Amino acid sequence: MGVELTSEHSPQRGRTRLVVGGVLLVLVALVVGTLVGRATTLIAAPTPDDSSAEAGFARDMQTHHGQAVEMSLIIRERTDDPEIRLLALDIATGQTQQQGQMFAWLSVWGLPQTSSGPSMQWMSLPVINGDEQGVDHSGMDMTEGSESAAPGESMPGMATPDDLRQLSSLSGVEAERLYLELMMAHHQGGVAMAESVLARSDNPQVTTLAQNMVRQQSKELDYMSELLAARS
Repeated sequence: MGVELTSEHSPQRGRTRLVVGGVLLVLVALVVGTLVGRATTLIAAPTPDDSSAEAGFARDMQTHHGQAVEMSLIIRERTDDPEIRLLALDIATGQTQQQGQMFAWLSVWGLPQTSSGPSMQWMSLPVINGDEQGVDHSGMDMTEGSESAAPGESMPGMATPDDLRQLSSLSGVEAERLYLELMMAHHQGGVAMAESVLARSDNPQVTTLAQNMVRQQSKELDYMSELLAARS
């Protein structure tokens, strides 16, 4: 005699709980990030102005991170694979926390969260040492990340609306492959943006977070490459 699945124990109800749980973790990460961001601004440093690389980076990277979070929440609904789901949760919570930090910076600096100017304008500002092939304070190679971007250009690595619709329409291994491909391109763009601000800022709050982004996303790129190869 078969066991009847009630709504309480149905797979759909279990998936809904996991999705809600993931969203709650993301919200907690946002709150934590905002608190951390406010705390780090207590470090003595000149307050950036509205047209600075620091302000532009904080605004544009919040948008960039927002899409990574969106894609990660989508894939958690489209696959049951534990490796992909854990990776997506790590990316969503980690980047949401960083969004909170950057939001807090702008708030404490007394600057608006959005700019009337075009996105990526800050990447055309001169680098600190006057050399586009420079090296940041931690000794990381800045060759790729120091490339200037024309104001108004799309942020590097961003998925298109069609990409997001396709991701939402797929499931299983097909969705996993597309997620990994999109997120790898997204991370490469994020690393380039972080390296670019490292070449243009000596603000300790900004450079510390940007260095952490480069390290973390570079590690995740290596891991995603392995996951994608296993699904090819």
